[in-house]
Amino acid sequence: MRLWHQSLIPYLDNKRLCAQHRECCALRGKGWGRKHATVDYVFKYDVGHLFQYHLMVMCEMNNRGYYVSVSWYDRLYRGKNLSSAQLSEVGTYLYKRQDKQLIYPEHDDRYLKECLLNLKSKGAELVNGKTIEEMLIKLDLNENV
Repeated sequence: MRLWHQSLIPYLDNKRLCAQHRECCALRGKGWGRKHATVDYVFKYDVGHLFQYHLMVMCEMNNRGYYVSVSWYDRLYRGKNLSSAQLSEVGTYLYKRQDKQLIYPEHDDRYLKECLLNLKSKGAELVNGKTIEEMLIKLDLNENV
């Protein structure tokens, strides 16, 4: 269970992108608030943050020709078996966020590197012309500046 760094979403292979969608659906649904070491930071914020992240995943899926149920584009939707979230649970985050701003502050360069190394250890390859190695080199160069 992991939310990949948001800058990796356009470069995830199809298998991982679809898995990320399922992860977001689970977290927005019955998984909301359930402890899990890797994603506990998500619950420090209102569900609007998770919706914004999920929206990035769904948009990338649409770009690749995948169909995503329109229900998930409703920020209050929590799945077929749960009632909708209350507007107060979603918060005002959606209206404050700048385009390039990190959705989760935890998704910093250190976390990006952790995600890249995790993908590399699994033998994953990125899509859209990026490689894990060149992204790691770019991160290392930024750290040394």
